[in-house]
Amino acid sequence: MVVDLIFGRSELNPDQGASKEWLLTNGMGGFASSTIIGLNRRRYHGLLIAALNPPVDRRLLVAKLDEDFYVNGERFVLGTNQVRDGYAQQGYRYLLRFRRYPFPEYIYLIKDVFLIKTIFMLYGENTTVVHYRIINEYGRDLKIFIFPLVNCRDYHGTTYENSLPFQQNQLDDRQVRVDSFPGAPPIYLCSDRAEFYVEPSWYRGMYYSIEDIRGLPAYEDHFIPGYFRLDVQDSGEFTVVLSTKAVPEIDYQGWRDRQQRRQEELLRLAGYRDFFARTLCLAADDFIVWRKSTGKKTVIAGYPWFSDWGRDAMIALPGLALCTKRFRDAREILATFAAYVKDGLLPNMFPDAGEEPIYNTVDASLWYFYAVQKYLAYTGDYRFVREELFPVLRSVIDNYRRGTRFQIGMDRDGLVAGGSPGIQLTWMDARVGDWVVTPRHGKPVEVNALWYNALMFMSELSKLWGLQDEYGSLAAQVRRSFLAAFWNEEKQCLYDVAGDEPDPSVRPNQIIAVSLPYAVLPKEKAKAVVRRVFEELYVGTGLRSLSPGEPGFQGRYQGDQYSRDAAYHQGTAWSWLLGHFITAYRKAFDYSQESLVVARLLLAPLKDHLCEQGLGTISEIFDASYPFTPRGCFAQAWGVAEALRCFVEDLKGE
Repeated sequence: MVVDLIFGRSELNPDQGASKEWLLTNGMGGFASSTIIGLNRRRYHGLLIAALNPPVDRRLLVAKLDEDFYVNGERFVLGTNQVRDGYAQQGYRYLLRFRRYPFPEYIYLIKDVFLIKTIFMLYGENTTVVHYRIINEYGRDLKIFIFPLVNCRDYHGTTYENSLPFQQNQLDDRQVRVDSFPGAPPIYLCSDRAEFYVEPSWYRGMYYSIEDIRGLPAYEDHFIPGYFRLDVQDSGEFTVVLSTKAVPEIDYQGWRDRQQRRQEELLRLAGYRDFFARTLCLAADDFIVWRKSTGKKTVIAGYPWFSDWGRDAMIALPGLALCTKRFRDAREILATFAAYVKDGLLPNMFPDAGEEPIYNTVDASLWYFYAVQKYLAYTGDYRFVREELFPVLRSVIDNYRRGTRFQIGMDRDGLVAGGSPGIQLTWMDARVGDWVVTPRHGKPVEVNALWYNALMFMSELSKLWGLQDEYGSLAAQVRRSFLAAFWNEEKQCLYDVAGDEPDPSVRPNQIIAVSLPYAVLPKEKAKAVVRRVFEELYVGTGLRSLSPGEPGFQGRYQGDQYSRDAAYHQGTAWSWLLGHFITAYRKAFDYSQESLVVARLLLAPLKDHLCEQGLGTISEIFDASYPFTPRGCFAQAWGVAEALRCFVEDLKGE
């Protein structure tokens, strides 16, 4: 596996290592995550966050395993935890090395004894495996105590001492079942060699610094049902398993081989040699998960807190499932969303208990056309599109033409408008109470660029299949109206929203009018848009959501929810937009050799970002002002997807 990220002692400390997070997923929405120094800084960090109703109903079941290591009677605490007054445990001092691939691996050196701790999840199960290897060449007298910090709360919450009536039932010397409350999912803790001793207690006051920064509850207590113990005088290895089901037999090597073979197969299928592409192919796998309510694949928008969203899924699908050559998954995702289209609208969120999906989005249905376009470009599977998707695509156009929910509909000029006060329908959807931060009511620029692209695509398909072309003439009208309504001669770019009083704010949405397969702008205007976006919005790892020269610009995304939502689309830079910007740049300059050089330079900061926060993945957002600190989700589907897509399509990466 030619993918690896390794960190040495100079970075394995709170100043450098506390911000570097790893992520494991299980294909069901469940995950495990922490930092390279073993410090849980978020309430979302944990060794077993199980998806009980995949991919949702996620519960933190096991926060971490903390180890006490005795060498000839001398105690060494290997756990690293923050509390109110600082660090209660500083086990990072014994870390020699951290390695991310194929699985997170901590290497400790305690005197002259090595302890290698490896973590992975079983695909398709809510199970985490933690393996310990001891190298004790000098035959020291070793005693190892492992303390599981257990919980059973919604992954957005926090727990305090005695708030749950934990009960433990020891099944044998090496396995215990913990029940948090009647009807709770069981938590099984077991080992192949270490014995379990029931001795309940609480870990009090674990401090989550990132939640504090976000203005959220930052302290939590975890239940400790007892501990595993192993006494050895030689080298060896043992395993601890954390699961929602009983573990009749531990097969560490077999499990590890299967998980590693799966990674290798994903890389073989994609076929890339480049480190960046191979790393993103593995990252892409984190977001393609199984949804119980549909029985098919869907796309998790981001970790650690998002579930699956329609808009995000369509924007991310080309990078996640097509550039990785996971065509079956792409087909399944497209078919799933097609089945839920209603009144021409794609679900913004899926149902989990039979209720109707939420459809409050004007652009998700139009991004669906883009995803189908890309699917055809990569697979040539016209039969599937003709038989299963084309009727749905046609119904979307028909509903937009005559008008549908949320005042979404085509105006007399052929352009699409939508929304009303109090309702946010575009991707810039932050809302605090009744305050819609970025309303964008009327005719948003990217919506109408997508509308034109959808009409041209439908015209193309109609001609291909010998059907009456109902769309070509309308597309021509939309193009004329678009240029008349959106071109801002003074700023030499596009208005963000057209209407009686067009919004002249310089925002990144206009780049979509250049990047789409059917671009609505003529060449010179496209170049002008690219230039304006480059000058005012590009920050290296993404595009600002608002130019610094505009009223309301916010350079920092931090503070409580009100402060964060006020900045979310008012300056904050977004990684997913970088892919469309690079595509637009290459198109605007006719794919010249020099534009290829520039595109590589534009993407380079995201390559560096792979070892900055979420290891091997890409963050959702970044501050809009120097030093452009990563914020939000540390692993975002459309950020990963767009970086991979533009690398493959525009940089011709292999």
